[in-house]
Amino acid sequence: MAENVAILGLGTMGSGMAANLLKMGFSLAVYNRTAAKAQPLVDAGARLASTPADAAKGASVVLSMLTDDAASRNVWLGRDGALAAADTNAILIESSTVSPLWIAELADSATQRGIQFLDAPVTGSRMQADTGQLSFLVGGSEAALATATPVLQAMSKEILHLGPVGSGAKLKLINNFLCGVQIASLAQGLTWIERSGLNREKSLAFLKSGAPGSPVFANLSARMAAHNYDVNFMLKLMAKDLLYAQKEAARCHVDLTMAEVARSLFDDAVAKGFGDVDMSAVIEPLRNK
Repeated sequence: MAENVAILGLGTMGSGMAANLLKMGFSLAVYNRTAAKAQPLVDAGARLASTPADAAKGASVVLSMLTDDAASRNVWLGRDGALAAADTNAILIESSTVSPLWIAELADSATQRGIQFLDAPVTGSRMQADTGQLSFLVGGSEAALATATPVLQAMSKEILHLGPVGSGAKLKLINNFLCGVQIASLAQGLTWIERSGLNREKSLAFLKSGAPGSPVFANLSARMAAHNYDVNFMLKLMAKDLLYAQKEAARCHVDLTMAEVARSLFDDAVAKGFGDVDMSAVIEPLRNK
């Protein structure tokens, strides 16, 4: 079993993932751009690394959970980046929602150093990260995954091996495209309900139990109705994911027209100051029109 693990990025998801590794007895080094966010983990036994390179030194598995391509590039390949400092027998794992093009570049950089690499984005939000109930969508070799499996199991309910490197990133963008379109349509539908004179609670209860119902519908309709925008999934990240999805789909000659419409709602919410709260706040600009 890989015992020494490094986590790069302690945001909404990374902090919960790191906490579960500590609970399962792994020796953990953590890095975050804002070091103060690491203090609860340090109090629980993690080592606070000063740089991504410092975190990666001596780790059997190095995993990052960051916001986008640029943040991932900086942590892996930037000044004091993790890749150059990683042991050649380590497994490197990118769990951020990033573009398949960047995954291909990062995997190539790892290969040049003779290091095994997995792309393993997750589905789930803050609650699943905190409770170790994430699902990992994995691209890479079976051998690398077998070595990394004990680490991934400590944070998840499911590990789905999809094929070669890049497979996880592709399916994650499809997943978030479908979720983003549903959330945008929910925001419009709920605004319609609120302006129509219908009883909101009865209407939502009917829709949740009928054909439109889904976990996304149930969770986010409740948050929208309660105006509860504590972050489970940051709104501006959904706007980013929809953009990445459009670009990747275009490489397969698929025009995601629905993503374009949904992204316009998320972009509008970002412009109106809702980017750093939960994605359910996409409804607020619609309510105020």
